[in-house]
Amino acid sequence: MSDGIAPVDLRSDTLTRPTEAMRAAMAGAEVGDDVYGEDPTVRLLEERVAGLLGHEAALFTPTGSMANVLAVAALVAPGQEVLCEASAHIARAELGAHGAVMGVTMRTWIHERGGVDLPVLERLIAPDMGPFFVRTAAISLENTHNFAGGTVLPLATMRDVRELATGRGVAVHLDGARLWNAHVATGTPLHEYGACADTIGICLSKGLGAPVGSLVVGSADVIEEARVRRKRLGGGMRQIGILAAAGLHAIDHHVERLADDHEHARLLAEAMGTDPASVDTNIVVAHHADAPGYVARAREAGVLVSAVGPTAVRAVTHLDVTRADAERAARVLTAC
Repeated sequence: MSDGIAPVDLRSDTLTRPTEAMRAAMAGAEVGDDVYGEDPTVRLLEERVAGLLGHEAALFTPTGSMANVLAVAALVAPGQEVLCEASAHIARAELGAHGAVMGVTMRTWIHERGGVDLPVLERLIAPDMGPFFVRTAAISLENTHNFAGGTVLPLATMRDVRELATGRGVAVHLDGARLWNAHVATGTPLHEYGACADTIGICLSKGLGAPVGSLVVGSADVIEEARVRRKRLGGGMRQIGILAAAGLHAIDHHVERLADDHEHARLLAEAMGTDPASVDTNIVVAHHADAPGYVARAREAGVLVSAVGPTAVRAVTHLDVTRADAERAARVLTAC
Protein backbone atom coordinates (compact mmCIF):
# COMPACT_ATOMS: atom_id res chain seq x y z
CA MET A 1 0.00 0.00 0.00
CA SER A 2 1.10 3.58 -0.51
CA ASP A 3 2.27 5.80 2.39
CA GLY A 4 0.24 4.04 5.10
CA ILE A 5 -2.99 5.64 3.85
CA ALA A 6 -6.06 3.42 4.00
CA PRO A 7 -6.74 1.95 0.56
CA VAL A 8 -9.80 2.76 -1.50
CA ASP A 9 -11.53 -0.62 -1.55
CA LEU A 10 -13.47 -1.20 -4.76
CA ARG A 11 -13.51 -4.99 -4.72
CA SER A 12 -17.23 -5.26 -3.93
CA ASP A 13 -20.21 -3.40 -2.51
CA THR A 14 -20.44 -6.14 0.13
CA LEU A 15 -17.55 -4.51 2.02
CA THR A 16 -19.52 -1.70 3.64
CA ARG A 17 -19.73 -1.33 7.41
CA PRO A 18 -22.93 -0.37 9.25
CA THR A 19 -23.28 3.36 9.83
CA GLU A 20 -23.67 4.64 13.38
CA ALA A 21 -27.36 5.28 12.71
CA MET A 22 -27.79 1.73 11.44
CA ARG A 23 -26.02 0.35 14.52
CA ALA A 24 -28.39 2.33 16.72
CA ALA A 25 -31.40 0.92 14.88
CA MET A 26 -30.02 -2.59 15.34
CA ALA A 27 -29.37 -2.07 19.04
CA GLY A 28 -32.92 -0.87 19.62
CA ALA A 29 -34.69 -3.54 17.57
CA GLU A 30 -37.59 -5.47 19.06
CA VAL A 31 -36.86 -9.18 18.66
CA GLY A 32 -38.39 -12.63 19.04
CA ASP A 33 -37.73 -16.17 17.84
CA ASP A 34 -38.06 -16.14 14.06
CA VAL A 35 -38.22 -19.93 13.72
CA TYR A 36 -41.47 -19.64 15.67
CA GLY A 37 -42.48 -16.68 13.49
CA GLU A 38 -42.32 -14.40 16.53
CA ASP A 39 -39.76 -11.76 15.56
CA PRO A 40 -41.78 -8.60 14.86
CA THR A 41 -38.94 -6.72 13.18
CA VAL A 42 -38.30 -9.54 10.72
CA ARG A 43 -42.00 -9.75 9.94
CA LEU A 44 -42.11 -6.01 9.33
CA LEU A 45 -39.14 -6.21 6.95
CA GLU A 46 -40.63 -9.15 5.05
CA GLU A 47 -43.99 -7.43 4.68
CA ARG A 48 -42.33 -4.21 3.59
CA VAL A 49 -40.19 -5.78 0.88
CA ALA A 50 -42.99 -8.00 -0.41
CA GLY A 51 -45.20 -4.92 -0.71
CA LEU A 52 -42.54 -2.91 -2.52
CA LEU A 53 -42.22 -5.68 -5.10
CA GLY A 54 -45.95 -6.27 -5.43
CA HIS A 55 -45.95 -9.83 -4.09
CA GLU A 56 -47.74 -11.58 -1.27
CA ALA A 57 -44.88 -12.60 0.98
CA ALA A 58 -41.14 -12.60 1.61
CA LEU A 59 -38.61 -14.56 3.65
CA PHE A 60 -35.39 -13.24 5.19
CA THR A 61 -32.27 -15.27 4.39
CA PRO A 62 -28.68 -14.81 5.56
CA THR A 63 -27.28 -14.66 2.01
CA GLY A 64 -28.26 -13.87 -1.54
CA SER A 65 -27.07 -17.28 -2.67
CA MET A 66 -29.51 -18.95 -0.28
CA ALA A 67 -32.29 -16.67 -1.49
CA ASN A 68 -31.64 -17.70 -5.09
CA VAL A 69 -31.37 -21.40 -4.24
CA LEU A 70 -34.67 -21.33 -2.34
CA ALA A 71 -36.42 -19.31 -5.04
CA VAL A 72 -35.29 -21.47 -7.95
CA ALA A 73 -36.12 -24.66 -6.01
CA ALA A 74 -39.66 -23.37 -5.58
CA LEU A 75 -40.02 -23.28 -9.39
CA VAL A 76 -37.82 -26.13 -10.61
CA ALA A 77 -38.12 -29.73 -9.41
CA PRO A 78 -35.07 -32.01 -9.21
CA GLY A 79 -34.13 -33.13 -12.72
CA GLN A 80 -35.76 -30.14 -14.38
CA GLU A 81 -33.84 -27.14 -15.70
CA VAL A 82 -33.58 -23.40 -15.31
CA LEU A 83 -32.34 -21.29 -18.24
CA CYS A 84 -30.08 -18.28 -17.57
CA GLU A 85 -27.39 -16.13 -19.16
CA ALA A 86 -23.98 -17.85 -19.15
CA SER A 87 -22.31 -15.44 -16.70
CA ALA A 88 -25.32 -15.20 -14.38
CA HIS A 89 -24.59 -15.29 -10.67
CA ILE A 90 -26.64 -18.47 -10.20
CA ALA A 91 -24.48 -20.21 -12.81
CA ARG A 92 -21.04 -18.79 -12.01
CA ALA A 93 -20.87 -17.66 -8.38
CA GLU A 94 -23.00 -19.96 -6.22
CA LEU A 95 -20.65 -22.97 -6.27
CA GLY A 96 -23.06 -25.21 -8.15
CA ALA A 97 -25.52 -25.15 -5.24
CA HIS A 98 -28.59 -25.44 -7.46
CA GLY A 99 -27.40 -28.78 -8.78
CA ALA A 100 -25.47 -30.02 -5.77
CA VAL A 101 -28.17 -29.25 -3.20
CA MET A 102 -31.47 -29.07 -5.08
CA GLY A 103 -30.89 -31.33 -8.10
CA VAL A 104 -31.65 -28.53 -10.57
CA THR A 105 -29.94 -28.58 -13.96
CA MET A 106 -29.06 -25.50 -15.98
CA ARG A 107 -28.63 -24.42 -19.59
CA THR A 108 -27.42 -21.01 -20.68
CA TRP A 109 -27.36 -18.46 -23.45
CA ILE A 110 -24.57 -15.91 -24.02
CA HIS A 111 -25.12 -12.16 -24.15
CA GLU A 112 -22.28 -9.65 -23.93
CA ARG A 113 -24.15 -7.34 -21.56
CA GLY A 114 -26.00 -10.02 -19.64
CA GLY A 115 -29.20 -9.42 -21.57
CA VAL A 116 -31.62 -11.57 -23.52
CA ASP A 117 -31.88 -12.41 -27.21
CA LEU A 118 -35.55 -13.39 -27.24
CA PRO A 119 -35.47 -15.66 -30.33
CA VAL A 120 -32.49 -17.54 -28.85
CA LEU A 121 -34.29 -17.94 -25.54
CA GLU A 122 -37.41 -19.15 -27.29
CA ARG A 123 -35.42 -21.89 -29.04
CA LEU A 124 -33.86 -22.98 -25.74
CA ILE A 125 -37.14 -23.61 -23.93
CA ALA A 126 -37.67 -27.36 -23.83
CA PRO A 127 -41.22 -28.66 -23.42
CA ASP A 128 -42.22 -31.81 -21.56
CA MET A 129 -41.44 -34.60 -24.06
CA GLY A 130 -41.83 -37.59 -21.79
CA PRO A 131 -39.10 -39.61 -20.05
CA PHE A 132 -36.32 -38.77 -22.49
CA PHE A 133 -35.46 -35.06 -22.20
CA VAL A 134 -34.98 -32.50 -19.47
CA ARG A 135 -37.92 -30.10 -19.25
CA THR A 136 -37.46 -26.34 -18.84
CA ALA A 137 -39.31 -25.24 -15.70
CA ALA A 138 -38.01 -21.68 -15.27
CA ILE A 139 -36.04 -18.81 -16.75
CA SER A 140 -33.78 -16.77 -14.50
CA LEU A 141 -33.00 -13.12 -15.21
CA GLU A 142 -30.43 -10.98 -13.37
CA ASN A 143 -30.96 -7.26 -12.82
CA THR A 144 -28.54 -5.63 -12.47
CA HIS A 145 -26.13 -8.13 -14.01
CA ASN A 146 -23.00 -8.45 -11.91
CA PHE A 147 -20.40 -9.89 -14.26
CA ALA A 148 -21.64 -7.92 -17.25
CA GLY A 149 -20.71 -4.75 -15.36
CA GLY A 150 -23.84 -3.79 -13.41
CA THR A 151 -25.93 -3.55 -16.56
CA VAL A 152 -29.64 -2.85 -16.25
CA LEU A 153 -31.99 -5.25 -17.98
CA PRO A 154 -34.71 -3.06 -19.52
CA LEU A 155 -38.21 -3.43 -18.16
CA ALA A 156 -39.53 -3.96 -21.70
CA THR A 157 -37.21 -6.95 -22.12
CA MET A 158 -38.32 -8.41 -18.82
CA ARG A 159 -41.95 -8.05 -19.87
CA ASP A 160 -41.21 -9.79 -23.16
CA VAL A 161 -39.56 -12.68 -21.30
CA ARG A 162 -42.51 -12.89 -18.93
CA GLU A 163 -44.95 -13.04 -21.84
CA LEU A 164 -42.91 -15.72 -23.59
CA ALA A 165 -42.57 -17.76 -20.39
CA THR A 166 -46.27 -17.58 -19.60
CA GLY A 167 -47.15 -18.70 -23.10
CA ARG A 168 -44.84 -21.70 -22.79
CA GLY A 169 -45.90 -22.68 -19.26
CA VAL A 170 -42.55 -21.70 -17.76
CA ALA A 171 -41.92 -19.70 -14.55
CA VAL A 172 -39.59 -16.71 -14.16
CA HIS A 173 -37.09 -16.05 -11.38
CA LEU A 174 -35.43 -12.65 -10.95
CA ASP A 175 -32.02 -12.49 -9.30
CA GLY A 176 -32.48 -8.93 -8.12
CA ALA A 177 -29.56 -8.76 -5.72
CA ARG A 178 -28.91 -5.24 -6.99
CA LEU A 179 -32.44 -4.46 -8.13
CA TRP A 180 -32.31 -1.35 -5.94
CA ASN A 181 -29.59 -0.03 -8.28
CA ALA A 182 -31.71 -0.69 -11.37
CA HIS A 183 -34.66 1.04 -9.67
CA VAL A 184 -32.62 4.17 -8.91
CA ALA A 185 -30.84 4.24 -12.28
CA THR A 186 -34.06 4.04 -14.31
CA GLY A 187 -36.77 5.34 -12.00
CA THR A 188 -38.75 2.15 -12.62
CA PRO A 189 -40.94 1.30 -9.61
CA LEU A 190 -39.91 -1.89 -7.86
CA HIS A 191 -43.37 -3.40 -8.24
CA GLU A 192 -43.11 -3.15 -12.03
CA TYR A 193 -39.96 -5.26 -11.94
CA GLY A 194 -41.68 -7.57 -9.48
CA ALA A 195 -44.61 -8.12 -11.83
CA CYS A 196 -42.24 -9.77 -14.32
CA ALA A 197 -41.28 -12.67 -12.05
CA ASP A 198 -42.77 -15.45 -9.97
CA THR A 199 -39.92 -15.35 -7.46
CA ILE A 200 -37.34 -12.68 -6.66
CA GLY A 201 -34.14 -12.63 -4.64
CA ILE A 202 -33.17 -9.18 -3.40
CA CYS A 203 -30.17 -8.18 -1.29
CA LEU A 204 -29.72 -5.75 1.60
CA SER A 205 -25.98 -6.21 2.14
CA LYS A 206 -24.70 -4.88 -1.17
CA GLY A 207 -25.58 -1.34 -2.25
CA LEU A 208 -27.83 -0.71 0.73
CA GLY A 209 -25.02 -1.34 3.19
CA ALA A 210 -26.68 -3.70 5.69
CA PRO A 211 -24.21 -6.15 7.27
CA VAL A 212 -26.25 -9.29 6.48
CA GLY A 213 -29.30 -10.36 4.59
CA SER A 214 -31.37 -10.97 1.49
CA LEU A 215 -34.99 -11.88 0.93
CA VAL A 216 -36.89 -14.37 -1.21
CA VAL A 217 -40.10 -12.82 -2.52
CA GLY A 218 -43.09 -14.60 -4.05
CA SER A 219 -46.54 -15.98 -3.39
CA ALA A 220 -47.63 -17.02 0.09
CA ASP A 221 -47.40 -20.69 -0.91
CA VAL A 222 -43.90 -20.30 -2.33
CA ILE A 223 -42.68 -18.55 0.80
CA GLU A 224 -44.25 -21.13 3.11
CA GLU A 225 -42.31 -23.88 1.32
CA ALA A 226 -39.15 -21.72 1.20
CA ARG A 227 -39.33 -21.37 4.97
CA VAL A 228 -39.29 -25.17 5.32
CA ARG A 229 -36.36 -25.49 2.92
CA ARG A 230 -34.46 -22.70 4.69
CA LYS A 231 -34.71 -24.63 7.97
CA ARG A 232 -33.66 -27.84 6.23
CA LEU A 233 -30.52 -26.10 4.95
CA GLY A 234 -29.65 -24.83 8.43
CA GLY A 235 -30.88 -21.32 7.75
CA GLY A 236 -33.49 -21.12 10.50
CA MET A 237 -32.47 -18.20 12.71
CA ARG A 238 -33.65 -16.98 16.08
CA GLN A 239 -33.63 -13.36 17.34
CA ILE A 240 -32.69 -11.85 14.00
CA GLY A 241 -34.65 -8.65 14.38
CA ILE A 242 -31.30 -6.99 15.00
CA LEU A 243 -30.36 -7.87 11.41
CA ALA A 244 -33.76 -7.04 9.98
CA ALA A 245 -33.57 -3.62 11.65
CA ALA A 246 -30.43 -2.91 9.62
CA GLY A 247 -32.35 -3.77 6.46
CA LEU A 248 -35.27 -1.52 7.36
CA HIS A 249 -32.88 1.35 8.11
CA ALA A 250 -31.13 0.77 4.79
CA ILE A 251 -34.40 0.87 2.85
CA ASP A 252 -35.37 4.10 4.60
CA HIS A 253 -32.02 5.88 4.22
CA HIS A 254 -29.73 4.27 1.64
CA VAL A 255 -31.75 3.72 -1.54
CA GLU A 256 -31.75 7.13 -3.21
CA ARG A 257 -28.07 7.68 -2.43
CA LEU A 258 -27.23 4.81 -4.81
CA ALA A 259 -27.23 7.50 -7.51
CA ASP A 260 -23.95 8.73 -5.98
CA ASP A 261 -22.40 5.29 -6.45
CA HIS A 262 -23.48 5.28 -10.10
CA GLU A 263 -21.88 8.69 -10.65
CA HIS A 264 -18.66 7.58 -8.97
CA ALA A 265 -18.54 4.45 -11.13
CA ARG A 266 -18.71 6.50 -14.32
CA LEU A 267 -15.84 8.61 -13.00
CA LEU A 268 -13.76 5.43 -12.56
CA ALA A 269 -14.73 4.02 -15.95
CA GLU A 270 -12.80 6.55 -17.97
CA ALA A 271 -9.73 6.02 -15.77
CA MET A 272 -9.96 2.27 -16.42
CA GLY A 273 -10.30 2.65 -20.18
CA THR A 274 -14.04 1.99 -20.37
CA ASP A 275 -16.69 4.21 -21.94
CA PRO A 276 -18.57 5.89 -19.05
CA ALA A 277 -21.74 5.77 -21.12
CA SER A 278 -21.63 1.97 -20.94
CA VAL A 279 -21.76 2.01 -17.13
CA ASP A 280 -25.37 1.75 -15.99
CA THR A 281 -24.90 1.52 -12.23
CA ASN A 282 -22.12 0.97 -9.69
CA ILE A 283 -19.98 -1.71 -11.37
CA VAL A 284 -17.22 -1.16 -13.89
CA VAL A 285 -15.72 -4.08 -15.80
CA ALA A 286 -12.67 -3.10 -17.85
CA HIS A 287 -10.54 -5.27 -20.12
CA HIS A 288 -6.76 -5.32 -19.81
CA ALA A 289 -4.29 -7.77 -21.29
CA ASP A 290 -2.95 -8.70 -17.84
CA ALA A 291 -5.75 -8.29 -15.31
CA PRO A 292 -3.81 -9.78 -12.34
CA GLY A 293 -0.90 -7.43 -13.07
CA TYR A 294 -3.22 -4.43 -13.25
CA VAL A 295 -4.79 -5.44 -9.92
CA ALA A 296 -1.35 -5.81 -8.31
CA ARG A 297 -0.17 -2.39 -9.51
CA ALA A 298 -3.35 -0.76 -8.26
CA ARG A 299 -2.97 -2.43 -4.86
CA GLU A 300 0.59 -1.13 -4.54
CA ALA A 301 -0.74 2.37 -5.19
CA GLY A 302 -3.53 2.06 -2.61
CA VAL A 303 -6.58 1.01 -4.65
CA LEU A 304 -8.17 -2.43 -4.38
CA VAL A 305 -9.93 -3.82 -7.46
CA SER A 306 -10.60 -7.42 -8.55
CA ALA A 307 -9.57 -9.62 -11.45
CA VAL A 308 -12.75 -11.41 -12.57
CA GLY A 309 -11.01 -13.15 -15.47
CA PRO A 310 -7.55 -13.27 -17.07
CA THR A 311 -8.28 -10.02 -18.94
CA ALA A 312 -11.16 -8.52 -16.93
CA VAL A 313 -10.90 -6.11 -14.00
CA ARG A 314 -13.87 -5.11 -11.85
CA ALA A 315 -14.35 -2.06 -9.64
CA VAL A 316 -17.48 -1.56 -7.53
CA THR A 317 -18.49 1.68 -5.84
CA HIS A 318 -20.52 1.68 -2.64
CA LEU A 319 -21.63 3.46 0.51
CA ASP A 320 -18.11 3.69 1.97
CA VAL A 321 -16.56 5.24 -1.16
CA THR A 322 -16.80 9.04 -1.12
CA ARG A 323 -16.41 11.38 -4.06
CA ALA A 324 -12.88 12.15 -2.87
CA ASP A 325 -12.12 8.42 -2.71
CA ALA A 326 -13.40 7.93 -6.24
CA GLU A 327 -11.30 10.81 -7.54
CA ARG A 328 -8.20 9.45 -5.80
CA ALA A 329 -8.86 5.97 -7.20
CA ALA A 330 -9.34 7.39 -10.68
CA ARG A 331 -5.92 9.03 -10.57
CA VAL A 332 -4.31 5.76 -9.51
CA LEU A 333 -6.17 3.59 -12.03
CA THR A 334 -5.30 5.96 -14.88
CA ALA A 335 -1.63 5.33 -14.16
CA CYS A 336 -1.95 1.54 -13.92
